[in-house]
Amino acid sequence: MRDEQEFVRQAKKLDVEAIGQLYESYFDKIYRYIVLKIGNRMEAEDLTQQVFLNAIRSIDSFRWRGIPFSSWLFRIAHNQVVDCLRKKDKRRTTTLEGAANLIVSSEDPMENVELQFSINELYSAMKRLTEAQQEVISLRFSGDLPVAEVARLMGRSEGAVKALQHSAIISLRKTMGIKE
Repeated sequence: MRDEQEFVRQAKKLDVEAIGQLYESYFDKIYRYIVLKIGNRMEAEDLTQQVFLNAIRSIDSFRWRGIPFSSWLFRIAHNQVVDCLRKKDKRRTTTLEGAANLIVSSEDPMENVELQFSINELYSAMKRLTEAQQEVISLRFSGDLPVAEVARLMGRSEGAVKALQHSAIISLRKTMGIKE
């Protein structure tokens, strides 16, 4: 993306507007990715802020090598999540506060209850997937990244990512009792 390259070039010069534009462009995707991984909205907000602080501090190290800037940000986010989980003695938070707040609520309270139930069920089912499957689902659907970018981030082929996504979706459907 040509505009993205210009924003990165300006951000390397510590241009506040360019940094702000990159922040606005990627904050929601990075936040959704993190909140799905750790399950806590407040902590995800803090980690997302830290991702952007780390990105600004090390933006000079970013090089255009056929890898989008967003992949670089997601790698930083992944590292932040790993560090966070290590500090928690590798115990994941199981609250859905963050995920539930990402969805626009309905005017109908019954619909909200059903939606919350579905989110809880999905989160429980996600915990039964392998780490690689969880990562693919998080990056593809929370991070809204294309298969090629997920493959680069995970160091796998596009075919492997598609296979992981396919098997994860089948497992989620089976666990949740959803028929095709």
